[in-house]
Amino acid sequence: MKKFLILLVAATLLFSIGFSADRLSVGAKNFTEQYIVGSMMSQLLEEKGFRVSEDFGMSSFAVRTALTTGQIDLYPDYTGTAWVSYLDQESVVRDPVELYNKVKEMDLEQNGIVWLDMVDLNNTYALAVTADIAKKYNLTSIDDLAELVNSGEELLMGIDFEFYERNDGFFAMADAYGMEVDKNQVKTMEIGMTYEAISRNNIQVAMVFATDGKLNKYNLTVLEDNKNFFPAYNLAVTVREEIYEEYPEIADILKPISTYLNDDIMRRLNYLVDAEGKEPDEVAQQFLEGLGLLN
Repeated sequence: MKKFLILLVAATLLFSIGFSADRLSVGAKNFTEQYIVGSMMSQLLEEKGFRVSEDFGMSSFAVRTALTTGQIDLYPDYTGTAWVSYLDQESVVRDPVELYNKVKEMDLEQNGIVWLDMVDLNNTYALAVTADIAKKYNLTSIDDLAELVNSGEELLMGIDFEFYERNDGFFAMADAYGMEVDKNQVKTMEIGMTYEAISRNNIQVAMVFATDGKLNKYNLTVLEDNKNFFPAYNLAVTVREEIYEEYPEIADILKPISTYLNDDIMRRLNYLVDAEGKEPDEVAQQFLEGLGLLN
């Protein structure tokens, strides 16, 4: 009987400890970069003693709704998405830091969402060329590309349907850079198809996303948007205000995400998943272990 009571007390203590442990729900959208960063968040929080559940693979609308309704507690998002889709702003803010500060202030005031430190990772539209073409013509920026096009060099460009048709899209960008490009130099296609097209030289300039792992897979050079035409889509962790107030240490625990991630590193991590077939949580773990952040 005595042995039974000891076991019962021990089991009760274990249950109590497990039940009372701090619990957080981490969300993520439905593409590679989000799975990786979401996994980093989970692993960093677990390392500091939180019990974490994951709800990954949602659309932007679904994950944002889950956050604002309390179904999840935090997830990584992008300033450009928030500015247009969540805060219903129509003006274009070119400066990434200014945009982040505006989003941070407005989202907290209007929706009770805290934006942690901005990451030097901008998953926006970009133009890319093969490494061979970049070397041949000494291309590093869109200004360089505009000069080349205006010299009469015939380059075919692959642009996604939406950006081609928007008033603030491709031809507005060409005007901003003084690029004299004719419509017959532009082919519309799904943005994911531009990689295969440029690899086969069906096009010479591809519209891409700046942190896509396929940039490494196809050895593409991203041209600097030196006039800051493309909207900023800088990453940051977003947290419900009540959760942040209860656990303010979250900011320090997740600080490595803003400290160590950038466009180049994120492209490499995405590449490991998209091209080499590794699992996102495995990639996240190896990256954090390499930094000495996990035991």
